[in-house]
Amino acid sequence: MEMINKRLWLFRGIPGSGKSTAAHYAANGNPVFSADVFFETFENGDLIYKFDGSKIRQAHENCRSLTEQAMLGNVSDIYVTNTFTQDWEMENYFQLAKSYGYTVFSMIVENRHGGENIHGVPVEKVQEMRDRFSVKL
Repeated sequence: MEMINKRLWLFRGIPGSGKSTAAHYAANGNPVFSADVFFETFENGDLIYKFDGSKIRQAHENCRSLTEQAMLGNVSDIYVTNTFTQDWEMENYFQLAKSYGYTVFSMIVENRHGGENIHGVPVEKVQEMRDRFSVKL
């Protein structure tokens, strides 16, 4: 069996499913990127999340850019955690993977543990994400 040398792991799921937690466990020290990190800041030594919807495109571009930088550095395993509810939301990552010779693995994280949405996404928005979640089997 041929070994795959470079892998891009996309962790998908609704808010509160545990995408980031699962990716950090799996990453074992490899880089983990997320659009959410763009909205994190430290205040008085505490990590604070301040979402600004007007900057969502900038946050996703930052995540994509960090992923590409890691690929340029030939990092063997790169992890990205975003909701990725529809295929088109992953397309930039598929294109990057093709350009830099990475194999893509899409991991859906189910909220079977009753995890809470820590980023304050409104319940109706989470339901919209559930309703449009696309899976390719």
